[in-house]
Amino acid sequence: MVLNNIEKLLEKYDNGETSLKEEQLLKNYFTSDNVASHLEMYKPMFAYFLVNQQEQFTKDVPLKTTRKFNYKWISVAAVAVLMLGFYFGTTTSKDELGTYQDPQLAYNEVAKSLEMISKRFNKGTATVGYLNEVNKGASTLGYLNEIENSTSIIFKNNK
Repeated sequence: MVLNNIEKLLEKYDNGETSLKEEQLLKNYFTSDNVASHLEMYKPMFAYFLVNQQEQFTKDVPLKTTRKFNYKWISVAAVAVLMLGFYFGTTTSKDELGTYQDPQLAYNEVAKSLEMISKRFNKGTATVGYLNEVNKGASTLGYLNEIENSTSIIFKNNK
């Protein structure tokens, strides 16, 4: 009878349906010396649980101290970046700017650049086309909200 009860408890334990009291009964049974031979495979697991239950954490947990962020260094870094930008920005000559003497050649280059930008934008907008469907769903929810407000006025439900 006891073995039948232990097998039922094991089945409940495997399904995660046991209470703490039933789990303690299982631990007591499997730590004893008279375990049925076909249930020997559970004995190391419950022995581990018994040993693991007695372990304690003994190390000290250091608490983190909060430090305030010093915003003065951000302004120093920003000034340094601006100074480097001005220095390297003024060292370029007029010949390095990439200007065109022929207006038709300049127009062709601008048209080519704008075409490339247009293709990239079209590719980007194609991937977010699903947002129109989201907007349609949101407008439907707005109608449902209006219906709920109307029914609350009719039935005088104050929320």
